[in-house]
Amino acid sequence: MSQDESGRYRAGQTALLATVAEAEPLVEHWRRRFDTSAAAGVPAHVTVLFPFLDTNLINAAVIADLATLIAGHDPFTVRFDECGRFPDVLYLAPAPDRLLRALTESIAARWPEAPPYGGQFAEVIPHLTVAHGQPPRVLDEVEAELTHRLPATATISSVSLFVSDGQRWRHHTEFPMLGASISTSLRQPSSESIHNS
Repeated sequence: MSQDESGRYRAGQTALLATVAEAEPLVEHWRRRFDTSAAAGVPAHVTVLFPFLDTNLINAAVIADLATLIAGHDPFTVRFDECGRFPDVLYLAPAPDRLLRALTESIAARWPEAPPYGGQFAEVIPHLTVAHGQPPRVLDEVEAELTHRLPATATISSVSLFVSDGQRWRHHTEFPMLGASISTSLRQPSSESIHNS
């Protein structure tokens, strides 16, 4: 997830995130210092699709379609064995990442008007951002500290819709991944209006 050029998130933006509670003890300290999304209320996560549809385009049918689509995926386990880098970004690399890619691809195929990262990148690489916008020496220091504490393992069993008010991101709806059990255990997402989040 990223801010706009003014350094702020835009009110009405939404994001689909696979939150990673198991990584919080490992990355929380660094994210609070070096990842602005943490200060804006976003937990440790791997982005599934950002930006998703603006809030004025999300209705009950979209929520229902998301629930059905995500429920069709099986939960899976990933390991964070190493750090990776983008320009000015340090992240934990989930392995294997093919099922995270499949989640992104399936949602982006359903809503082609919401390509990952606005279509900025030819390839979307799943990652858990730890720090960004820092000089290389800072990223080097954070990476050295993290490397001593890896690997970490996490189970990805849901995707969450987060909504921005321009300052803070708030959790709106969680969509469980049910896989083979979809026919008997499909749970309905919250019927709460997205505009009341």
